[in-house]
Amino acid sequence: MPEVGERGLESSKPSVRQRILLVLAIGFAIAGITRFLQVKSQASNTVKTVTIPTIKTVTALGRLEPKGQVIKLSAPASSQGSRVETLLVNEGFKVKAGQAIAILDNRTRLQAAFQEAQEAVKVAQINLAKVQAGAKEGEIEAQKAEVARIQAQILGDEREQRETVARLEAQLQGELAAQQATILRLEAELKNAQAEFRRYQQLYAEGAISQSLFDSKRLSVDTVTQQLREAKANLNRINSTGGKQINEANTVLARINATGNKQLQSAVATLDRIAEVRPIDVQAAKAEVDRAVAAAKQAKANLEQAYVRSPQDGVILDIHTRSGEMVSEEGIVEIGQTSQMYAVVEVYQSDVRKVRPQQQVRVSSNSLPGELYGRVDWIGWKVQRQDIINADPSENIDSRIVEVHVRLAEASSLTAAKFTNLQVKAVISL
Repeated sequence: MPEVGERGLESSKPSVRQRILLVLAIGFAIAGITRFLQVKSQASNTVKTVTIPTIKTVTALGRLEPKGQVIKLSAPASSQGSRVETLLVNEGFKVKAGQAIAILDNRTRLQAAFQEAQEAVKVAQINLAKVQAGAKEGEIEAQKAEVARIQAQILGDEREQRETVARLEAQLQGELAAQQATILRLEAELKNAQAEFRRYQQLYAEGAISQSLFDSKRLSVDTVTQQLREAKANLNRINSTGGKQINEANTVLARINATGNKQLQSAVATLDRIAEVRPIDVQAAKAEVDRAVAAAKQAKANLEQAYVRSPQDGVILDIHTRSGEMVSEEGIVEIGQTSQMYAVVEVYQSDVRKVRPQQQVRVSSNSLPGELYGRVDWIGWKVQRQDIINADPSENIDSRIVEVHVRLAEASSLTAAKFTNLQVKAVISL
């Protein structure tokens, strides 16, 4: 039994070979760890010494367009709804600033209105000249003759009426004198008759005469008394009637004088008005001229709107409305200054800080015979969505970009003149 136990104990202890293998395994493990640490250290040192290459260009998509962009030329707002009567250009025509591109169908009406306004100016100018010159000599002489005629008529009427007054006064005086003489005669006759009557009354009382003779003497007194009474009454009537006639004649004389003076004053005033050139009348006539001239200018401006003119030198790139057609919403024509072409490049907002004016740019496209060259002219002021999309589906189609405007060189501009809106690729040298 004890022997068995010692053998079992011996078998449970590791053999020498096992110990050697364990030592070798531990050594290999330590060597592997050491080598790993060395490789890692070397790799770390290698990363630290790697240098990032410098980016020397910025590449972006863009489009070709004329200087100042493409202008869509349309009819004035006041002529909306008009038709194009005559189109004066075709695609590719070179035009100058101010050159007529099209004529609208309202030209005839506006031209007639302008001519009418010009005639109104002439009429106003003639009226001003008439006011400044005053009345014609013939009119002045005629009015002077009218004044002289009225004066002569007043003098003649006054003289005639005064003669009438004098005649009535003389007639009245004559009739009064005659009637007074009659009264005096009758008074004398009455006095004699009364004296004769008193004498016969005494004789009748003495019985020396007959009754009939006495009565005849009394009748004579009564008759003369009645005649005297009638003569005095007639004197009063003559005096009253004559005085009334004289008063009426004097009234007519005063009326003739007043009416004549009024007519004379009116004629003299008319003469003064005809002969006088008043500053206020001249000012009023000048104001009418100014108003007519302003109306003519407005009519001319309206007529000018019937001619659609180019605002700049350029080339007709496209036509949207032709003769006989209503002016479309897209206008009549598109004009561009193709003598100087630009490449509008859409640079990503992350790269735009690297772009500076005057940097050289190479522009290329499959549609171009070769590369175009230019320099950065100016950089846009706003960040916007990308308009030109790359055909690569992996590209970001919602990138934010800034437009960089590249001015093409003269030779390149000449080549690009017929490729407005062509998509291109631009390489900007930093």
